[in-house]
Amino acid sequence: MVAEPAASALPPAPILMGVVNVTPDSFSDGGRWFDPEAAVAHALELVSEGADVLDVGGESTRPGAARVDPDEELRRVIPVVRELAGRGLRVSVDTMRAATAAAAVEAGAEILNDVSAGLADPDMARIAAESGATYVAMHWRGHSDRMDDLAEYDDVARDVRDELGRRVDDLLAAGIAPGRLILDPGLGFSKRAEQNWELLANLDVLAGLGFPLLVGASRKRFLGALLPDGAAVEERDLPTAVVSVLAARAGAWGLRVHDVAGTRVALAVAGAWQSGRRGQHS
Repeated sequence: MVAEPAASALPPAPILMGVVNVTPDSFSDGGRWFDPEAAVAHALELVSEGADVLDVGGESTRPGAARVDPDEELRRVIPVVRELAGRGLRVSVDTMRAATAAAAVEAGAEILNDVSAGLADPDMARIAAESGATYVAMHWRGHSDRMDDLAEYDDVARDVRDELGRRVDDLLAAGIAPGRLILDPGLGFSKRAEQNWELLANLDVLAGLGFPLLVGASRKRFLGALLPDGAAVEERDLPTAVVSVLAARAGAWGLRVHDVAGTRVALAVAGAWQSGRRGQHS
């Protein structure tokens, strides 16, 4: 008799971070939620679909995007953060600016999601440490207008691990508590399609740093490359859901997604499949 391989245990369900873009030029939704009232309504819909955290951002980080004026970022983000936090919802702010981070925490944000890991603003680490908020540090090599030129690696998983490890050292030295630090591999940021896949296949290398991982693959270019030419960006939600399940199986702490409902269903299917295997010999 051939022994059946043991079923790998499915880790606890990851946190679902729903994306709320308060921008006119997002690659993923084209400014549909730019108006604060529309952004709040969209966020509430994401919560109804199962979002655990709402990630509010006022500056596009799509490849080639220009920086937004600091005052404009505040104008876009803070009213939405304040309204959502005032409803008792868990809010994250997606920003590279310390001033925006500080204002968002004052308005009720619990998480600072910084795609630059503190490299874009020298005051960010201090603000994160003083605020008591959870801090997401993403692997980053440069701003959107030049990041595609910075995608050279010897071994992308190990290089990203080492570069993130150096950021961890600096962030901890700045006073951020280890228990409040989340790492993000930075899919799509200074990475070509094949490098994103290599990172995803080697999340265990990044997990070796000892911190929870947030995976943000949702609707990104490397998923679009799997679809027919001219496919709408929303058609990337299906491959996103598949990646989300695989990332969850690899132990991701959180998933940053646009399509919360679809991701929640995909995770439920994976959980039911795993439950079926556990009950096979009972």
